[in-house]
Amino acid sequence: MIEKNPLIPDRVRKIIGSFAYIEHRFLRDGFWSSLSQHEILLYVFLVLVADRKGLSYYSFDRICTLLGISCEEYLLARNALIDKDLIAFDGLLFQVLSLPPSPVLQTKHMLKSEEDMALHDPASIRRIIARSLDGVRQEQAR
Repeated sequence: MIEKNPLIPDRVRKIIGSFAYIEHRFLRDGFWSSLSQHEILLYVFLVLVADRKGLSYYSFDRICTLLGISCEEYLLARNALIDKDLIAFDGLLFQVLSLPPSPVLQTKHMLKSEEDMALHDPASIRRIIARSLDGVRQEQAR
C-alpha cells in the first residue's frame, strides 16, 4: 500500500459545523457516468446545501441563479434525478436519498412524432412554459 502524506499539512480539511459528503460508490458504481452535466451539477449542489438528513428547501429560481442554468435545464435535471431515484421532491422540500443498489440507466430515444416533440423536446417544453407564464401575466394585469 502506498503511504500518502498531505502535500500541505496545515491545510488538511476538517469538518466544522455542517458538512456534505458523496459516497465513493457514487463514482465507483457508475452513478456519476449515468448523469448528464446538469444532473451532476444539481445533485452536487443539493448534497452541498442539505442538512444531515439530506434535506434542503432552495427555490428553483435561486437554484437556477446559483448554478447558472435555465428553468428548463433545471426541470429536466430535477426530474431526471427523481426518476433515477437519487432525490425526492415534494414541491418545496428536497431530500438527497441514500444511493439505490445500482444506477438507473435511461436510454435516450429519438423524437419521431409530433407528439414526442411536444412532450419531450426541450424547446417545446420551453414554449409551453412561456405561454403559460404569459397567460398568468395577462390575468395579473387585469
